[in-house]
This record gives sequence, structure tokens and C-alpha cells, in this order.
Amino acid sequence: MLMERTYKRRFNSAVIILIIAVCAAACILYLMSLKGKPSVSGLQLESGSAVLLDLQTGEVLYEKNADEALPPASMSKLMTELIVLDMASEGKLGWGDLVTASSYASLVPGAQIGFDAGDAYTVRELFEAMAVHSANDAAVALAEHVSGSETEFAALMNSRALKLGLSSQTVFANATGLSSEDLLPYAEASANADTVMTAKDTASLAAYLLKKYPEVLEVSSRSSVRLASTSQKLRTTNLMLNGMPYAFPGNDGLKTGYTVQAGYCFTGTARKDGRRLVSVVMGAHTPEQRFIETGLLFDYGFQTDGLTSLIGHIQSKLGI
Repeated sequence: MLMERTYKRRFNSAVIILIIAVCAAACILYLMSLKGKPSVSGLQLESGSAVLLDLQTGEVLYEKNADEALPPASMSKLMTELIVLDMASEGKLGWGDLVTASSYASLVPGAQIGFDAGDAYTVRELFEAMAVHSANDAAVALAEHVSGSETEFAALMNSRALKLGLSSQTVFANATGLSSEDLLPYAEASANADTVMTAKDTASLAAYLLKKYPEVLEVSSRSSVRLASTSQKLRTTNLMLNGMPYAFPGNDGLKTGYTVQAGYCFTGTARKDGRRLVSVVMGAHTPEQRFIETGLLFDYGFQTDGLTSLIGHIQSKLGI
């Protein structure tokens, strides 16, 4: 008799839990229909990893494999940007300081300013070329200027990541986000490992950068930058800016990325009606896909607020 009562109690508890779960799901769907807002399940992203967060509240509105460590390509330059901005803010680095390019900096592959060893540029010129054009030679020149070598700079990047509270899944190996395979031919390069980041950590880094140094948007919102010392014009890699093929209203940054290993990546931000969102898309198959899917995330995010965003987050967790 005692066993029978115990069984009935457990059965009844299980039924109650099931009823609550069904009711919760029904309420979510009902509330979504009432508000006429999009459902998380309607976001069909093909990229390997993605995340969307509200900058002001820190609330994650959408995530897909957001805790998986993946190669971020040049999105890791957000950390290089942060360190330069930190040092400039602390008076340890002047924007007008001249940086003389090393042989390695002049040869590093990928997007470039295209300078020769011995050429000199200001910190500001190199920073803007890195932020807008994703210039790898500019990133290496800054790293060597700050720390003496790219290897020492990578250690500084990881130390800064630890202070920010990024997860142990995220590891910085060099100043550019290039793969170790790309850097092996260069003796001075930091080529012992590959940089990996999670989408969630990348979004957290971008959010911190935007909050502490909002002036970075004055640079990242430009369609091009002109280097004062050479009158050279470098175009942006962000095709979501105003006037670009995948323009999204309110988009004013931040950072693209591509390597064979990483695929096409983009950390974006946009502002609308006083709200700012930060998105990360990693592992897209084409350059267009990263921008299209970022647009889908922004469309979803700006149509959600308050209860709706909470519902959306619950949906993404429950998979409904």
C-alpha cells in the first residue's frame, strides 16, 4: 500500500510538471501571436555559430552554438583595438607616435596597407587601417610597437581577456587572427597556435569595447580611411554600412573576418530607437551570407523587447 501511494505521488508530480511545461509553451506561442513578433524558430541561420545581445541590458536575445570555440579570423583584432585604446587612454601611447614597420609587418599576408620595411606611420593611421580595412600589416606593426614582438603581444591579449572575464575557450595566438599555417614562413611571427573564440565571448568583447570606447564607432562607421602620410585610400570591409550592398539602417561597425579555416565572419552592431544590438556570425560559407544573416538577427532583435525578448530567449533554450 505504501509503495502504491509513493508511485501515485510520483506519477501525479510528473503529470503536473508535464502540464506546466505544455502550458508554458502554449503561453509563449500565444503571447508571440498577440504581439505579432517574430519567433526564434523563424531564424534559420546556416552559419556555424551566432549570438545576438542587447548592449544596454546585456541580455542574450539569440544564440546558436555560442559557446563553441571557433577560429574568428580578423574579428580577433577587436582585442588588438582594445589594447591600443587602453594604452592611448592611459597615456602610454600617443596617437601621433610614429611606428616604424619591421620586415615581418611588411610581409604578413592578407589585407594590407602595403608598406615596406622601414616605412613609418602614426599610431592613428595604423589603428584606422586595421579597424576599417582589416589591415594585417598595420595590426602587426602596432603589436610590435606596443610589446616588442607579436608573441609578447599575444600574451598581453590573453591577459586582457582574463581581466574581461572571457571564457577559457577563447585563446589569442597572434595580433591578426591569421592561422598558424599562414604565419609559419615568418620567423618573427607568433605561429605556435591558432586563435579561437566563442561567439558569446566575441560579443562580450565587442560590447565592452563599445561601452568603454564608444568613439571607436567614429572609425568603424567610415566607408574608407585615407592615410595622411601617403594619401592612400583604404576601403571598409563592412558591407552593411550606409550605401553598401547589404546596408542595414543604423549599422556603424564593427569587424569582419575571413580565413580558410574560419570561413566568413562578422561582428556587427546597429542602433535604432535608442537601442543598440551586437551580433556575431561565425563560419558563414560565403561573404554575402555573413551580412544577410546579421541582417536577419538585427531584424529579429529590433522587433523584440521586454517580454518578447525574454520569450525569445526561453524559446532558444527550449528549442521551440
